[in-house]
Amino acid sequence: MTMEELPKALEVDERSPESKDLLPSQTASSLCMSSRSESVWTTTPRSNWEIYRKPIVIMSVGSAILLFGVVITCLAYLLQMNQKTKAILRMTGPAFLSLGLMTLVCGLVWVPIIKKKQRQKQKSNFFQTLKFFLLNR
Repeated sequence: MTMEELPKALEVDERSPESKDLLPSQTASSLCMSSRSESVWTTTPRSNWEIYRKPIVIMSVGSAILLFGVVITCLAYLLQMNQKTKAILRMTGPAFLSLGLMTLVCGLVWVPIIKKKQRQKQKSNFFQTLKFFLLNR
């Protein structure tokens, strides 16, 4: 097969009825609803829980993992166990500590980012209404 025959073969496959059945039809409204920035299209105000839900969940999970790591690490150094169990706990304890701390910090950093986006959105809405008011006189 040459390079020129390859695109023609692909065109025939794209026009086949089987391939049309596999692809879902997407209209403009379904594209807007499935987009990641759905809040751009909706004008209803969102509650604080809807805005900060994901960072709160991430911080909660991170705190739980961090606490689990603290408990495992304390058990490894305080309790008298056989050497194999103690070695396993001494390896997994700090791993959970670092994973929990990383997740907790990600949630903590996410909150100011969301606040900044909310301020930018408010400014943008203000300037859009001002522009609409001035241009439609």
